[in-house]
Amino acid sequence: MNVEEEVERLKQEIQRLGHIQPDGSYKVTFGVLFHDDRCANIFEALVGTLRAAKKRKLVAYDGELLLQGVHDNVEITLKATTPPQSSS
Repeated sequence: MNVEEEVERLKQEIQRLGHIQPDGSYKVTFGVLFHDDRCANIFEALVGTLRAAKKRKLVAYDGELLLQGVHDNVEITLKATTPPQSSS
């Protein structure tokens, strides 16, 4: 799997595990992603995939390098791809 495919899979997993926000983005903590069995089977290097997604400005989180245990509570935000629908 190449980097682009891994980043796309990461987006899907954040949507699956995260919580949608009013602006259409999704939030999940690093610990939830790291400890999920499905993510563990998909991503050989979750941290590397997160860094690639951050470099492409698809996700945002504090810091550069996330470490299991130490950064389990760091929120990762998958930026909204389409504007949220207004309920007027």
